[in-house]
Amino acid sequence: SPFFFFFFFFRQQGKLSTMALQHIGKSIFGRVAGFYRANVAKDLSAVGLRYEDLINENEPDMEEALTLADPSVVTARNRRLKRAIDLDFKKKLFTDYAPDVPQETFKFELDGDLKKIRERNLEYELLNASYKK
Repeated sequence: SPFFFFFFFFRQQGKLSTMALQHIGKSIFGRVAGFYRANVAKDLSAVGLRYEDLINENEPDMEEALTLADPSVVTARNRRLKRAIDLDFKKKLFTDYAPDVPQETFKFELDGDLKKIRERNLEYELLNASYKK
């Protein structure tokens, strides 16, 4: 196979071996990630969820982000989760009820807050602070 040829060829070359393997690894990983993302989007669209809705709301960072978020964002998230549970119970698809509704599966509304909270928590850890005020 071509992969093994490149592996042994660049291993013999010495300096280029790590660069070549990194390039091959990135291209393979990128393709697999693309297929995975498409499959996740298809499954989430079937029940009308967003990728962000899968984050556990009992995780401390997510819990804090939800308390800081706009109430309409939290309400929409809760409605999507309840709708998904209902559709799964009834063994129906979201597209059966709303076929023309555009879905934004990878729209992240809480991502900015989550990043800031995680950066702050990391800073606390780096400063060796064991408690928050």
